[in-house]
Amino acid sequence: MKLTFFGAARAVTGSCHCVECGGRKYLIDCGLQQGRDEKDNSVLDFNPGMVDAVIVTHAHIDHSGRLPLLVKRGFRGPIYCTRLTARLLGIMLLDSAHIQESDANWENQKGKRAGKEPVEPLYTIQDAQATLELLVPAEYGERVSIHDDVALEFVDAGHLLGSAEAQLWLTEGGVTRKIVFSGDLGNTDQPIIRDPQPVDGSADFVVTESTYGDRLHGKMASYKEELAQIIDETLGQGGNVIIPAFAVGRTQELLYFLREIKEEGLVTSRPDFEVVVDSPLAREATEIFSGDLTGYLDEDAIAAVQKGNLFRFPGLVLTETVEDSKALNTDGKCRVILSASGMCDAGRIRHHLKHNLWRRECTVVFVGYQAEGSLGRRLLEGVKTVKLFGEEIYVQARITRVEGLSSHADQKGLLQWMECFRAQRPRQVFVVHGDKDVTVAYADILKEQGFAAHAPDYEEVYDLLADRMLAPGIPPAIKESQPTSPAGSPAYRRLEEAGQQLLAVIRHNKGGANKDLGKFADQIRALIQKWDR
Repeated sequence: MKLTFFGAARAVTGSCHCVECGGRKYLIDCGLQQGRDEKDNSVLDFNPGMVDAVIVTHAHIDHSGRLPLLVKRGFRGPIYCTRLTARLLGIMLLDSAHIQESDANWENQKGKRAGKEPVEPLYTIQDAQATLELLVPAEYGERVSIHDDVALEFVDAGHLLGSAEAQLWLTEGGVTRKIVFSGDLGNTDQPIIRDPQPVDGSADFVVTESTYGDRLHGKMASYKEELAQIIDETLGQGGNVIIPAFAVGRTQELLYFLREIKEEGLVTSRPDFEVVVDSPLAREATEIFSGDLTGYLDEDAIAAVQKGNLFRFPGLVLTETVEDSKALNTDGKCRVILSASGMCDAGRIRHHLKHNLWRRECTVVFVGYQAEGSLGRRLLEGVKTVKLFGEEIYVQARITRVEGLSSHADQKGLLQWMECFRAQRPRQVFVVHGDKDVTVAYADILKEQGFAAHAPDYEEVYDLLADRMLAPGIPPAIKESQPTSPAGSPAYRRLEEAGQQLLAVIRHNKGGANKDLGKFADQIRALIQKWDR
């Protein structure tokens, strides 16, 4: 019975952990690496065809974005998630695949002129569609039997609609261990969704996030008023308010606040101000947030639903086409624009920054975490110029952040969640999903609280039965200094993928007739002898 860390070990993004029990392997999340964490998303340090099932804590791409890559390379098992996570994955994975295909086409247009070999997308829309067919939805509190010796139950993590803490009961050799994965834990008193729920009962092992493990958020009561003041001042001087926001979760939260700002008349310079959601993904996500949310909403949101739509209000515009998006920067109107991505590294937000960063009357408002290395982090740190679409842009707009408007628990919230494990302390707490210094700092805080805790390194292996480390991981300094494996030519990448699929086929034929298996083995050996020269 083992636990291996394949992602978000002393890093914020790319969450991916593997539990082995009874000879079977189960992944908890498989996300894209983003910002400074990104090395090579095409590299998987395990064979997807040998994975029996995947458990997804929530739909954010840094937890789910490499699922189509798993499927592309041979994974065919079930993918467990909550009902609304399945709904959100239905739009987010297709959107991610579209971005992968578009990026590859763009690189190939440039590469062809430079005489470079063509590149392939990390995965395609077809891969994403095949992934969605493997989803197995479950509700909070529903005990799911993944295998005879593995059971799963989701608890509301309060981070995103459908987000979950994953509880696993593993049995091997007559011994059972309970391990809890926090996923991303939400902030308290967020609009729309409930607060993170405590785990019922003790756990032998806990894997907890630590994004804000070294700091506290601002006062929540000031969010709406601070946002309204920024909008009032900026629109009053004829500028635009640009808000980079993740399309799923954060955009809907902002719409909730903006509806209240309008209803309460908090913006006096232009009380009829226009709010534009310029993101096809955000538009689709908002429709899901407006659907059947039974068992997912907090009490205030339920009351708002009973009065009418959670998000609709006068002056709200949801763009439909690229032409609609472009017109926002040419018609001369001042407005509030919400656009993805939240860290400004992709999407339509980069076009809006290009047209507004150089204007002193405009304001860019950050409302969420900005990873090191991202354009959003650089803007917050005061960079004077940025390059967008090959053009140098002078930063003269006001750059600000609405402190505390975060979907992640802060240090106080993380420690409050850990209280449910205090009566019977876990054998070990693994601190992941945070900047490398933050994971270590939060692990030290947990030690001061009486918990056995540490921040695992990438590829660390832990024995859950013997309660000891089997293999140390790779420290961040060493991992960052290692050269990234070259992607190789398209033909070589197809060969690698074929090899992954071959391993999956071998495993699927386990238990077949000896005669057939022997023939299969001879065919493989003949291929090896032909090519291994």
